[in-house]
Amino acid sequence: MEKKVGIVGIVIRERQKNASRVNAILSAHSDIIIGRMGLPQRHEDIGLISLFVEGNTDRIGSLTGKLGTIEGVTVKSLLISLSVE
Repeated sequence: MEKKVGIVGIVIRERQKNASRVNAILSAHSDIIIGRMGLPQRHEDIGLISLFVEGNTDRIGSLTGKLGTIEGVTVKSLLISLSVE
């Protein structure tokens, strides 16, 4: 399967309530996460996370799909193929 690199942007509303579920999913997919930056917006109870990922589309899709099932969590991703033409 073709390897991809990408960026995943995550917005967590109701951060106090949803952060533990998000972190559990991220931990389960730690094998494809090559970088992470999180910015809490405490005054609005929002968390912003950017991930750099590397893996196949199935594994990255599993990560984004599971995150997207959490109410109050929005996920967007950008993937680029690593194949040489």
